[in-house]
This record gives sequence, structure tokens and C-alpha cells, in this order.
Amino acid sequence: MFQLMNKIFRRGQSSSIEVKTVPLTEDLNHSGKKNDMFMPPQLSVGSAQSIGKQRDHNEDALFCLNIMKSDEKSDTPFGIFIVADGMGGHQHGEVASSSAMRAMSEYLIKKIYSPLMGTRPEALDEPLQEIMEYGINEAQQAVLRNAPGGGTTITAAIIIDEQLTIAHVGDSRAYLMTPGGQMKAISQDHSLVQRLIDLGQLTEEEAAVHPQRNVLYRALGQMEPFHPDVRTFTFPNNGILLLCSDGLWGVVSEATIFDLVMQNENPTTACRKLVDAANDAGGPDNISVIIVKRVK
Repeated sequence: MFQLMNKIFRRGQSSSIEVKTVPLTEDLNHSGKKNDMFMPPQLSVGSAQSIGKQRDHNEDALFCLNIMKSDEKSDTPFGIFIVADGMGGHQHGEVASSSAMRAMSEYLIKKIYSPLMGTRPEALDEPLQEIMEYGINEAQQAVLRNAPGGGTTITAAIIIDEQLTIAHVGDSRAYLMTPGGQMKAISQDHSLVQRLIDLGQLTEEEAAVHPQRNVLYRALGQMEPFHPDVRTFTFPNNGILLLCSDGLWGVVSEATIFDLVMQNENPTTACRKLVDAANDAGGPDNISVIIVKRVK
């Protein structure tokens, strides 16, 4: 698991196809439907968790919500996905991650699900990036209230058709795999070793074995003010989103992660294979994985 350190620095990250969000309206997605049979874009989702080989309880939490709206106006796949990795011991860690996951998912459902599904007459009138940032604040307050002295990472994603927005604090990760066969991290670790890598004081290889590789400078539950990283990307047809705790990426190489996802078309099977790989590598930590494919 990880330790918390007072904030040091906030770093940006370059990645592919980042875009800005705007308020959503009923005309967000036009399907151009014809009278013949068609296959609307959909999200295929899988998830898996493991305590690992060296832990006696689970301090990770995850959340998956996958919905398809299709009518005469539009075809809109919609999903909310969250991974949180708690810290602070048996009670504090698991309560912190669960509280953060529940608070953020509840907020996002309230702010996005009802307007998008048409159960309220008004359109969604706030940019998704703002909603995500407010959701992180709700999660932060829940951790402070329910798990004082504890903390958690959180990496959350909202997908609405081709729009992918992530909010991130800590060192759980989000990866985007494109149809062209590329995999990129679209979240930035808020860790001491990543900061040292940024400054050119540490190599990736040195960071992997650094004794302080689990020290974070930003996490939910800390008293110092912070801002989450919130970014928006295009989620293309046949694109793949992977969210995971460091119980996976900390022991399984990115090349192996990519190969296992590509070799297993079913997201649930791929998640299980990834968890197995982390446990085969020693399973030193809890492992949580979510895979989302946009298929058409």
C-alpha cells in the first residue's frame, strides 16, 4: 500500500486527443439512423479484484455503471467507472476507499445520469470537467468525515458516446489503448518518484525499485488543499480504457498489460488474466482492474 506525503508539486502530462468539455444538450449525439437494422455503439465492460498474495484484507474499491440509451434521436453509450486504493490500515484504508467511491458515484449519478436519461426536463448545464472536480470534492469530504487519519487514491472516468473524461488523485492509473495498437497512460502519478523522474533525478528503472516509490504527495484524505487532475479525451470506436490500482501496474509491466488485454477480447476475461499476472508476480498488494471497450 502507500504512504501519504504533503503536496510537493502538480505536474501536467501530454497525451493524445485531449479535448475540452462543454455543457451537454439533447443534440449531443446524432445517430443518423436509417430504417434498416443497425448496431449502435456500445460499451463492453469487465472488472476483477483480488486481495493479493501478501495482504489479509482488501482496501481497494471499484464501481462500474454501464448504460445504453437508444431512441429516435440518438444512440448514447454512457458509463461511470471508479477505482480507489485506500491507505491507513485495516479500517481506515477500506473505509476511505469505499467512502470516496460511494460519494463520487452518487454525485455523478445525480448530476449526469438523470439529465442524460431524460428523467428531468432540464439539460445538463455544467461542463463535465467541472462536475468531475466537484465530485472529487464530495469524495474528499466523505473521506475526511468517515475515515479521519486515512486516505485513498481515486481515478474516475465518465464516458458519454465518444467523450471520455477522467478525474484523478494519487497513483491508481488510467490507460487508453487506441485501435492503432498504442497504449498511453492518461493519468499522472502523484508520487515522489514520479516527481523525481520529471526533474531528471531518477530513471524509470530506478523508480521501480526506489524505497519511497509508494510515497504520494497528493491523495484524498490529506488536509492540505489540492486540485485533482481532470482531463477529457476522444474515446474512439474499438478504443479501450483500463483503470487499475498499483497492485497491477506496480508489478506487471505495461508491455505485459497491453498484450494480455489485446489477447483477450472479452473484458472480463482480460481483467482476470491481469489479476492472475499480478498474483503470479508475487501479489504484494490488493489488485483492482476495470476494462471498458467501445465497440460498434
